[in-house]
Amino acid sequence: MSGSFESFAQRLLAAAQGAATARTEQLRLARTDPAQRWRKASLLWPNFTKG
Repeated sequence: MSGSFESFAQRLLAAAQGAATARTEQLRLARTDPAQRWRKASLLWPNFTKG
């Protein structure tokens, strides 16, 4: 039982880190080039793209 929980926790952590990375990049691009953040699929859909 704990093995499946650990696996779930790792996947959840990876998803959260991906979302946090995408948000950080969005904020950076919003300051430098607002239109650029809409051109990157990894920022629009951080949970569905590889990166």
